[in-house]
Amino acid sequence: MAAEIHSRPQTARPVLLNKIEGHTDTVTAAVLIPKEDGVITVSEDRTIRVWLKRDSGQYWPSIYHTVSSPCSCMSYHHDSRRIFIGLDNGAVVEFLMSEDFNKMNHVKTYPAHQNRVSDMVFSLESEWLVSTGHDKSVSWMCTQSGSMLGRHYFTAWASCLQYDHDTQHTFVGDYSGQITLLKLEKQTYTIISTLKGHEGSIGTLWWDPVQRLLFSGASDHSVIMWDIGGRKGRTLLLQGHHERVQAVCYLQLTRQLVSCSADGGIAVWNMDTHREEAPQWLESDSCQKCEQPFFWNIKQMWDTKTLGLRQHHCRKCGQAVCAKCSSKRSTYPIMGFEFPVRMCDACFDTIKEEDRTPLATFHEGKHNIAHMDMDPSRALTVTCGSDRIVKIWDMSQVVGCSLATGFSSR
Repeated sequence: MAAEIHSRPQTARPVLLNKIEGHTDTVTAAVLIPKEDGVITVSEDRTIRVWLKRDSGQYWPSIYHTVSSPCSCMSYHHDSRRIFIGLDNGAVVEFLMSEDFNKMNHVKTYPAHQNRVSDMVFSLESEWLVSTGHDKSVSWMCTQSGSMLGRHYFTAWASCLQYDHDTQHTFVGDYSGQITLLKLEKQTYTIISTLKGHEGSIGTLWWDPVQRLLFSGASDHSVIMWDIGGRKGRTLLLQGHHERVQAVCYLQLTRQLVSCSADGGIAVWNMDTHREEAPQWLESDSCQKCEQPFFWNIKQMWDTKTLGLRQHHCRKCGQAVCAKCSSKRSTYPIMGFEFPVRMCDACFDTIKEEDRTPLATFHEGKHNIAHMDMDPSRALTVTCGSDRIVKIWDMSQVVGCSLATGFSSR
Protein backbone atom coordinates (compact mmCIF):
# COMPACT_ATOMS: atom_id res chain seq x y z
CA MET A 1 0.00 0.00 0.00
CA ALA A 2 3.02 2.24 -0.13
CA ALA A 3 2.76 5.31 -2.34
CA GLU A 4 5.24 6.01 -5.10
CA ILE A 5 5.81 9.73 -5.49
CA HIS A 6 7.63 10.98 -8.56
CA SER A 7 8.89 14.45 -9.37
CA ARG A 8 7.39 16.17 -12.40
CA PRO A 9 9.32 15.14 -15.54
CA GLN A 10 10.28 17.39 -18.42
CA THR A 11 8.43 15.39 -21.08
CA ALA A 12 4.61 15.30 -21.21
CA ARG A 13 3.42 12.00 -19.84
CA PRO A 14 1.18 10.64 -17.06
CA VAL A 15 2.82 10.96 -13.66
CA LEU A 16 2.32 8.10 -11.20
CA LEU A 17 1.20 9.68 -7.93
CA ASN A 18 0.25 6.66 -5.85
CA LYS A 19 0.14 2.90 -6.03
CA ILE A 20 -2.37 1.00 -3.89
CA GLU A 21 -1.69 -2.64 -3.08
CA GLY A 22 -3.43 -5.14 -0.82
CA HIS A 23 -5.95 -7.01 -2.98
CA THR A 24 -5.44 -10.77 -3.32
CA ASP A 25 -7.14 -11.12 -6.72
CA THR A 26 -8.00 -9.10 -9.85
CA VAL A 27 -9.29 -5.59 -9.16
CA THR A 28 -12.27 -5.38 -11.52
CA ALA A 29 -13.18 -1.71 -10.99
CA ALA A 30 -11.86 1.40 -9.27
CA VAL A 31 -13.44 4.86 -9.13
CA LEU A 32 -12.16 8.17 -7.80
CA ILE A 33 -14.37 9.83 -5.20
CA PRO A 34 -15.16 13.36 -6.44
CA LYS A 35 -13.83 16.17 -4.22
CA GLU A 36 -12.14 13.64 -1.96
CA ASP A 37 -8.70 12.05 -1.83
CA GLY A 38 -10.32 8.67 -2.02
CA VAL A 39 -10.77 5.61 -4.23
CA ILE A 40 -13.42 2.86 -4.18
CA THR A 41 -12.32 -0.56 -5.41
CA VAL A 42 -14.05 -3.90 -5.97
CA SER A 43 -12.26 -7.15 -6.60
CA GLU A 44 -12.50 -10.81 -7.46
CA ASP A 45 -11.35 -11.39 -3.86
CA ARG A 46 -14.98 -10.53 -2.89
CA THR A 47 -14.06 -7.26 -1.17
CA ILE A 48 -15.37 -3.72 -1.49
CA ARG A 49 -12.85 -1.23 -0.18
CA VAL A 50 -12.85 2.53 0.27
CA TRP A 51 -9.33 3.94 0.39
CA LEU A 52 -8.75 7.41 1.85
CA LYS A 53 -5.48 9.31 1.64
CA ARG A 54 -3.88 9.90 5.02
CA ASP A 55 -1.52 12.66 6.14
CA SER A 56 1.40 10.35 5.38
CA GLY A 57 0.45 10.45 1.69
CA GLN A 58 -0.54 6.80 1.71
CA TYR A 59 -3.99 5.35 1.01
CA TRP A 60 -5.48 3.14 3.71
CA PRO A 61 -8.87 1.38 3.68
CA SER A 62 -11.57 3.15 5.72
CA ILE A 63 -14.11 0.50 4.63
CA TYR A 64 -13.34 -3.17 4.08
CA HIS A 65 -16.48 -5.16 3.29
CA THR A 66 -16.75 -8.74 2.05
CA VAL A 67 -19.64 -10.02 -0.09
CA SER A 68 -20.77 -13.55 -0.95
CA SER A 69 -19.38 -13.73 -4.49
CA PRO A 70 -16.48 -12.20 -6.49
CA CYS A 71 -17.16 -8.58 -7.48
CA SER A 72 -17.30 -8.08 -11.25
CA CYS A 73 -18.25 -4.40 -11.73
CA MET A 74 -19.40 -1.26 -9.95
CA SER A 75 -21.57 1.82 -10.46
CA TYR A 76 -21.11 4.69 -7.99
CA HIS A 77 -23.42 7.73 -7.84
CA HIS A 78 -21.66 10.39 -5.78
CA ASP A 79 -24.50 12.88 -5.23
CA SER A 80 -26.67 10.23 -3.56
CA ARG A 81 -23.67 8.21 -2.27
CA ARG A 82 -25.30 5.04 -3.59
CA ILE A 83 -23.03 2.28 -4.78
CA PHE A 84 -24.07 -0.79 -6.79
CA ILE A 85 -21.81 -3.84 -6.97
CA GLY A 86 -22.26 -6.50 -9.65
CA LEU A 87 -21.35 -10.01 -8.57
CA ASP A 88 -20.11 -13.12 -10.33
CA ASN A 89 -23.29 -15.01 -9.31
CA GLY A 90 -25.53 -12.56 -11.22
CA ALA A 91 -26.77 -10.47 -8.30
CA VAL A 92 -26.36 -6.74 -7.81
CA VAL A 93 -25.92 -5.43 -4.26
CA GLU A 94 -26.76 -1.82 -3.36
CA PHE A 95 -25.12 0.05 -0.45
CA LEU A 96 -25.47 3.57 0.93
CA MET A 97 -22.20 5.27 1.81
CA SER A 98 -21.88 7.52 4.87
CA GLU A 99 -20.83 11.15 4.41
CA ASP A 100 -17.40 10.54 5.93
CA PHE A 101 -16.85 7.37 3.84
CA ASN A 102 -16.18 5.31 6.95
CA LYS A 103 -19.31 3.17 6.81
CA MET A 104 -21.77 1.77 4.30
CA ASN A 105 -25.13 0.11 4.85
CA HIS A 106 -26.76 -2.60 2.76
CA VAL A 107 -29.91 -1.38 0.98
CA LYS A 108 -31.07 -4.07 -1.48
CA THR A 109 -29.96 -7.12 -3.39
CA TYR A 110 -31.26 -7.34 -6.97
CA PRO A 111 -31.61 -10.70 -8.81
CA ALA A 112 -30.44 -9.07 -12.03
CA HIS A 113 -28.87 -11.99 -13.95
CA GLN A 114 -28.35 -15.74 -13.98
CA ASN A 115 -24.61 -15.37 -14.51
CA ARG A 116 -21.78 -12.87 -13.99
CA VAL A 117 -22.79 -9.17 -14.14
CA SER A 118 -20.51 -7.53 -16.70
CA ASP A 119 -21.50 -3.84 -16.49
CA MET A 120 -24.22 -1.56 -15.13
CA VAL A 121 -25.43 2.02 -14.89
CA PHE A 122 -27.62 3.59 -12.22
CA SER A 123 -29.95 6.39 -13.30
CA LEU A 124 -31.19 8.60 -10.48
CA GLU A 125 -33.57 10.40 -12.88
CA SER A 126 -35.57 7.29 -13.66
CA GLU A 127 -34.58 5.28 -10.54
CA TRP A 128 -33.49 2.48 -12.84
CA LEU A 129 -30.57 0.08 -12.64
CA VAL A 130 -29.58 -1.09 -16.12
CA SER A 131 -27.15 -4.01 -16.28
CA THR A 132 -25.64 -6.55 -18.65
CA GLY A 133 -24.47 -10.07 -17.92
CA HIS A 134 -22.91 -13.26 -19.15
CA ASP A 135 -26.40 -14.74 -19.36
CA LYS A 136 -26.53 -12.86 -22.70
CA SER A 137 -29.02 -10.28 -21.47
CA VAL A 138 -29.55 -6.65 -20.60
CA SER A 139 -32.00 -6.01 -17.77
CA TRP A 140 -33.49 -2.91 -16.21
CA MET A 141 -34.85 -2.86 -12.67
CA CYS A 142 -36.64 -0.32 -10.49
CA THR A 143 -34.41 0.71 -7.59
CA GLN A 144 -37.41 1.89 -5.55
CA SER A 145 -39.30 -1.40 -5.58
CA GLY A 146 -36.46 -3.74 -6.50
CA SER A 147 -38.62 -5.32 -9.19
CA MET A 148 -37.58 -6.36 -12.69
CA LEU A 149 -39.00 -4.06 -15.39
CA GLY A 150 -37.69 -5.75 -18.51
CA ARG A 151 -35.04 -7.92 -20.10
CA HIS A 152 -33.67 -8.48 -23.62
CA TYR A 153 -31.51 -11.42 -24.71
CA PHE A 154 -28.67 -11.40 -27.23
CA THR A 155 -26.96 -14.22 -29.09
CA ALA A 156 -23.65 -13.56 -27.28
CA TRP A 157 -22.46 -12.49 -23.84
CA ALA A 158 -23.40 -8.87 -23.16
CA SER A 159 -20.11 -7.32 -22.09
CA CYS A 160 -20.65 -3.57 -21.52
CA LEU A 161 -23.21 -0.79 -21.78
CA GLN A 162 -23.86 2.93 -21.77
CA TYR A 163 -27.14 4.65 -20.95
CA ASP A 164 -28.56 8.01 -22.05
CA HIS A 165 -30.49 9.30 -19.05
CA ASP A 166 -32.55 11.85 -21.01
CA THR A 167 -33.84 9.57 -23.78
CA GLN A 168 -33.57 6.17 -22.02
CA HIS A 169 -31.56 4.80 -24.94
CA THR A 170 -29.09 2.06 -24.07
CA PHE A 171 -26.02 0.90 -26.01
CA VAL A 172 -25.00 -2.70 -25.33
CA GLY A 173 -21.74 -4.22 -26.59
CA ASP A 174 -21.34 -7.97 -26.83
CA TYR A 175 -18.75 -10.67 -27.45
CA SER A 176 -19.74 -11.04 -31.11
CA GLY A 177 -18.44 -7.53 -31.80
CA GLN A 178 -21.85 -5.89 -32.21
CA ILE A 179 -23.33 -2.88 -30.42
CA THR A 180 -27.11 -2.83 -30.05
CA LEU A 181 -29.06 0.39 -29.48
CA LEU A 182 -32.30 -0.11 -27.54
CA LYS A 183 -35.01 2.27 -26.38
CA LEU A 184 -36.08 1.15 -22.91
CA GLU A 185 -39.51 1.71 -21.45
CA LYS A 186 -41.40 0.26 -18.52
CA GLN A 187 -42.23 -3.37 -19.31
CA THR A 188 -41.14 -3.03 -22.95
CA TYR A 189 -38.35 -1.97 -25.29
CA THR A 190 -37.58 -1.27 -28.94
CA ILE A 191 -34.46 -2.28 -30.86
CA ILE A 192 -33.38 0.83 -32.77
CA SER A 193 -30.28 -0.36 -34.64
CA THR A 194 -27.20 -2.56 -34.56
CA LEU A 195 -23.72 -1.09 -35.05
CA LYS A 196 -21.19 -3.33 -36.77
CA GLY A 197 -17.57 -2.37 -37.28
CA HIS A 198 -15.35 -4.24 -34.85
CA GLU A 199 -13.74 -7.57 -35.67
CA GLY A 200 -13.55 -8.68 -32.04
CA SER A 201 -15.55 -8.63 -28.83
CA ILE A 202 -16.55 -5.23 -27.44
CA GLY A 203 -14.67 -4.53 -24.22
CA THR A 204 -15.78 -1.02 -23.32
CA LEU A 205 -18.19 1.76 -24.31
CA TRP A 206 -18.38 5.50 -23.58
CA TRP A 207 -21.33 7.75 -24.41
CA ASP A 208 -21.03 11.54 -24.67
CA PRO A 209 -24.61 12.90 -24.41
CA VAL A 210 -23.57 16.46 -25.32
CA GLN A 211 -22.02 15.81 -28.72
CA ARG A 212 -23.93 12.49 -29.02
CA LEU A 213 -20.83 10.47 -29.77
CA LEU A 214 -20.34 6.82 -28.87
CA PHE A 215 -16.84 5.38 -28.42
CA SER A 216 -16.16 1.66 -28.37
CA GLY A 217 -13.00 -0.34 -27.68
CA ALA A 218 -12.60 -3.99 -28.60
CA SER A 219 -10.35 -7.02 -28.64
CA ASP A 220 -9.34 -6.18 -32.23
CA HIS A 221 -7.06 -3.54 -30.63
CA SER A 222 -9.08 -0.66 -32.11
CA VAL A 223 -11.34 2.17 -30.98
CA ILE A 224 -14.27 3.38 -33.08
CA MET A 225 -16.06 6.71 -32.75
CA TRP A 226 -19.71 6.48 -33.84
CA ASP A 227 -21.32 9.83 -34.69
CA ILE A 228 -24.82 9.03 -33.45
CA GLY A 229 -25.97 12.66 -33.41
CA GLY A 230 -24.95 13.20 -37.05
CA ARG A 231 -27.35 10.45 -38.20
CA LYS A 232 -25.25 9.81 -41.28
CA GLY A 233 -23.55 6.62 -40.13
CA ARG A 234 -20.17 8.37 -39.85
CA THR A 235 -17.52 6.36 -38.04
CA LEU A 236 -13.88 7.04 -37.26
CA LEU A 237 -11.43 4.19 -36.72
CA LEU A 238 -8.55 4.72 -34.27
CA GLN A 239 -5.70 2.21 -34.30
CA GLY A 240 -2.66 2.56 -32.07
CA HIS A 241 -2.98 -0.12 -29.40
CA HIS A 242 -1.25 -3.49 -29.63
CA GLU A 243 -3.64 -5.35 -27.30
CA ARG A 244 -7.37 -5.44 -26.58
CA VAL A 245 -8.85 -2.07 -25.56
CA GLN A 246 -10.59 -2.38 -22.19
CA ALA A 247 -11.32 1.20 -21.10
CA VAL A 248 -12.17 4.50 -22.82
CA CYS A 249 -13.11 7.96 -21.59
CA TYR A 250 -13.99 11.06 -23.64
CA LEU A 251 -13.22 14.52 -22.24
CA GLN A 252 -15.85 16.95 -23.52
CA LEU A 253 -14.07 20.23 -22.82
CA THR A 254 -10.73 19.39 -24.41
CA ARG A 255 -12.17 16.95 -26.98
CA GLN A 256 -9.66 14.29 -26.16
CA LEU A 257 -10.20 10.56 -25.92
CA VAL A 258 -8.26 8.46 -23.42
CA SER A 259 -8.09 4.72 -24.05
CA CYS A 260 -6.34 1.92 -22.15
CA SER A 261 -5.41 -1.60 -23.23
CA ALA A 262 -4.59 -4.92 -21.62
CA ASP A 263 -0.84 -4.48 -22.17
CA GLY A 264 -0.81 -1.28 -20.11
CA GLY A 265 -0.94 1.12 -23.03
CA ILE A 266 -2.54 4.52 -22.36
CA ALA A 267 -3.42 6.52 -25.48
CA VAL A 268 -4.61 10.13 -25.64
CA TRP A 269 -6.31 10.94 -28.95
CA ASN A 270 -6.85 14.48 -30.24
CA MET A 271 -10.46 14.50 -31.49
CA ASP A 272 -10.55 18.29 -31.95
CA THR A 273 -9.10 18.05 -35.46
CA HIS A 274 -10.13 17.08 -38.95
CA ARG A 275 -10.26 13.33 -39.40
CA GLU A 276 -11.27 11.14 -42.32
CA GLU A 277 -13.23 7.91 -42.33
CA ALA A 278 -11.27 4.82 -43.26
CA PRO A 279 -12.66 3.34 -46.51
CA GLN A 280 -14.64 0.12 -46.72
CA TRP A 281 -12.50 -2.73 -48.03
CA LEU A 282 -13.34 -3.63 -51.62
CA GLU A 283 -13.52 -7.20 -52.85
CA SER A 284 -12.20 -8.38 -56.21
CA ASP A 285 -11.15 -11.60 -57.94
CA SER A 286 -7.92 -9.98 -59.11
CA CYS A 287 -5.56 -7.21 -58.00
CA GLN A 288 -7.16 -3.84 -58.72
CA LYS A 289 -3.73 -2.45 -59.63
CA CYS A 290 -1.92 -5.08 -61.76
CA GLU A 291 -4.95 -7.31 -62.48
CA GLN A 292 -3.13 -10.48 -61.46
CA PRO A 293 -5.62 -13.13 -60.21
CA PHE A 294 -6.08 -13.97 -56.55
CA PHE A 295 -5.68 -17.62 -55.58
CA TRP A 296 -9.41 -18.43 -55.69
CA ASN A 297 -9.81 -17.10 -59.25
CA ILE A 298 -9.37 -20.49 -60.95
CA LYS A 299 -10.57 -19.37 -64.38
CA GLN A 300 -8.14 -16.46 -64.76
CA MET A 301 -5.29 -18.55 -63.32
CA TRP A 302 -5.99 -21.20 -65.98
CA ASP A 303 -6.38 -18.70 -68.82
CA THR A 304 -3.18 -16.81 -67.99
CA LYS A 305 -1.21 -19.86 -66.79
CA THR A 306 -0.22 -18.02 -63.59
CA LEU A 307 -0.35 -18.84 -59.91
CA GLY A 308 -2.91 -16.98 -57.81
CA LEU A 309 -1.85 -14.34 -55.34
CA ARG A 310 -2.99 -13.53 -51.81
CA GLN A 311 -5.42 -10.64 -51.42
CA HIS A 312 -4.49 -7.60 -49.31
CA HIS A 313 -6.09 -4.19 -48.86
CA CYS A 314 -4.73 -0.67 -48.98
CA ARG A 315 -5.80 1.10 -45.77
CA LYS A 316 -6.04 4.49 -47.51
CA CYS A 317 -8.16 3.67 -50.59
CA GLY A 318 -9.56 0.28 -49.59
CA GLN A 319 -8.71 -1.39 -52.89
CA ALA A 320 -7.97 -5.12 -53.08
CA VAL A 321 -4.32 -5.44 -54.04
CA CYS A 322 -1.53 -8.03 -54.15
CA ALA A 323 1.60 -7.89 -51.99
CA LYS A 324 3.76 -6.56 -54.84
CA CYS A 325 1.43 -3.60 -55.43
CA SER A 326 1.21 -2.80 -51.70
CA SER A 327 4.78 -3.23 -50.53
CA LYS A 328 4.90 0.11 -48.64
CA ARG A 329 3.90 0.90 -45.06
CA SER A 330 3.05 4.28 -43.57
CA THR A 331 1.29 5.89 -40.66
CA TYR A 332 -1.74 7.99 -41.61
CA PRO A 333 -3.11 9.61 -38.42
CA ILE A 334 -5.87 11.54 -40.21
CA MET A 335 -7.57 8.13 -40.72
CA GLY A 336 -6.62 6.96 -37.23
CA PHE A 337 -3.60 4.85 -38.22
CA GLU A 338 -0.96 5.82 -35.67
CA PHE A 339 1.37 2.94 -36.58
CA PRO A 340 2.51 1.87 -40.07
CA VAL A 341 -0.14 0.05 -42.10
CA ARG A 342 -0.26 -1.38 -45.61
CA MET A 343 -0.56 1.12 -48.44
CA CYS A 344 -0.75 0.55 -52.17
CA ASP A 345 2.16 2.18 -54.00
CA ALA A 346 -0.07 4.88 -55.52
CA CYS A 347 -1.51 5.98 -52.17
CA PHE A 348 1.89 5.86 -50.48
CA ASP A 349 3.24 8.34 -53.02
CA THR A 350 0.45 10.83 -52.20
CA ILE A 351 1.24 10.95 -48.48
CA LYS A 352 3.27 13.98 -47.45
CA GLU A 353 5.52 14.12 -44.44
CA GLU A 354 3.14 16.47 -42.64
CA ASP A 355 0.38 13.88 -43.14
CA ARG A 356 2.34 11.59 -40.83
CA THR A 357 2.21 14.02 -37.88
CA PRO A 358 0.79 12.03 -34.94
CA LEU A 359 -2.66 12.96 -33.63
CA ALA A 360 -2.29 10.84 -30.49
CA THR A 361 0.24 10.25 -27.75
CA PHE A 362 1.03 6.86 -26.25
CA HIS A 363 2.18 6.10 -22.73
CA GLU A 364 3.07 3.04 -20.69
CA GLY A 365 0.98 2.24 -17.63
CA LYS A 366 3.24 -0.71 -16.79
CA HIS A 367 0.40 -2.97 -15.67
CA ASN A 368 -2.60 -4.70 -17.13
CA ILE A 369 -5.44 -2.15 -17.32
CA ALA A 370 -8.91 -3.69 -17.12
CA HIS A 371 -10.72 -0.58 -15.87
CA MET A 372 -10.14 3.18 -15.74
CA ASP A 373 -11.88 6.14 -14.15
CA MET A 374 -11.10 9.85 -14.59
CA ASP A 375 -11.75 13.03 -12.64
CA PRO A 376 -11.16 15.81 -15.21
CA SER A 377 -11.59 18.58 -12.64
CA ARG A 378 -8.36 17.39 -11.02
CA ALA A 379 -6.83 15.73 -14.11
CA LEU A 380 -6.61 12.47 -12.15
CA THR A 381 -6.96 8.93 -13.47
CA VAL A 382 -7.16 5.63 -11.64
CA THR A 383 -6.33 2.33 -13.36
CA CYS A 384 -6.59 -1.26 -12.15
CA GLY A 385 -6.38 -4.78 -13.48
CA SER A 386 -5.38 -8.40 -13.05
CA ASP A 387 -2.05 -7.59 -11.38
CA ARG A 388 -4.10 -6.61 -8.26
CA ILE A 389 -2.54 -3.12 -8.24
CA VAL A 390 -4.41 0.20 -8.35
CA LYS A 391 -2.53 3.20 -9.76
CA ILE A 392 -3.44 6.87 -9.50
CA TRP A 393 -2.06 9.16 -12.21
CA ASP A 394 -1.69 12.90 -12.73
CA MET A 395 -2.78 13.38 -16.36
CA SER A 396 -2.54 17.18 -16.48
CA GLN A 397 0.45 17.15 -18.82
CA VAL A 398 -1.22 15.01 -21.48
CA VAL A 399 -4.90 16.00 -21.37
CA GLY A 400 -4.67 19.75 -20.84
CA CYS A 401 -5.35 21.79 -17.74
CA SER A 402 -8.72 23.39 -18.57
CA LEU A 403 -10.66 20.39 -17.32
CA ALA A 404 -13.68 20.66 -15.10
CA THR A 405 -17.39 19.98 -14.80
CA GLY A 406 -19.71 18.16 -17.10
CA PHE A 407 -18.30 14.73 -16.35
CA SER A 408 -19.74 11.97 -14.25
CA SER A 409 -18.12 8.71 -13.21
CA ARG A 410 -19.69 5.52 -14.45
